[in-house]
Amino acid sequence: MIAAGLCWSTGGIFVRSVAMTDAWEIVLWRSVFMAAFLFAVLAWWHRGALWSKIAAVGAAGLLSGALLACTFFFFILSLTRNTAANTFVLMSTGPFFVAVLGLVFLGERVPARTWAAMAVALAGIVLMFIEGLDAGRSIGNLLALGVPTAFAFNVVVLRKMHATVDMVPSVMIAGLISIAVALPFAWPLAPTARDLAVLAPMGMIQLGLGCLLMTQASRHLSAGEIGLFTLIETILAPLWVWIGVGERPSELALAGGVIVFGALAANEWVAFRQARSASAAPA
Repeated sequence: MIAAGLCWSTGGIFVRSVAMTDAWEIVLWRSVFMAAFLFAVLAWWHRGALWSKIAAVGAAGLLSGALLACTFFFFILSLTRNTAANTFVLMSTGPFFVAVLGLVFLGERVPARTWAAMAVALAGIVLMFIEGLDAGRSIGNLLALGVPTAFAFNVVVLRKMHATVDMVPSVMIAGLISIAVALPFAWPLAPTARDLAVLAPMGMIQLGLGCLLMTQASRHLSAGEIGLFTLIETILAPLWVWIGVGERPSELALAGGVIVFGALAANEWVAFRQARSASAAPA
């Protein structure tokens, strides 16, 4: 799971390293390489059962893929209109969106600690939006919030339909959907060899390998542990961009990011400790 967080955290520096400025074309090529990578992995894993494994995801897998594809678009469109720090910190609010939508649509109880953490995180988000108004980044901030929103709806759909979907085929389907949607907007294509050299590892390693690693980790870790480890992406992603291309977050954005991250870390840490205590208690 640590390795998955490291893979995901490179998204910002990859986007800043490509010369093309068309977000639709970036999504297109990233998805092409990701889908090709995952298809190769699935073919190697399942051999003759490849197509049956893909078909097994059913309607729930298709809907899951569509929602994941939305996160791909929101992520790239936000990064091309916003700082990496703002985008990744706002994306990290995903557990809160899942909690709220789970309460509304599934009737799942939200712990008091999560409500308190959401209130604190909201204050940090407001600070970031105030900074975005002055810098013309409000659209980028809204697009960044689209990522955890689509992700949360994806979780709710899977729980509502009581679906057990293999994550790898669903992610590959998401790549195919995003290719179909992005192609008309990205045409005519004009990638340089340098752009493709950057987008290939972005699709295969940053996104494809990251999702593969998370899938494997989910067999051995609890949801609380996975939520805690995903914060690695939030911590490292703005640092890579800051170190690599000198994109330093503003003071107000840094303050808002610290507040959001602190609320997230506290909420996930308490959940993790409570889960450990419960599992260690006598039957």
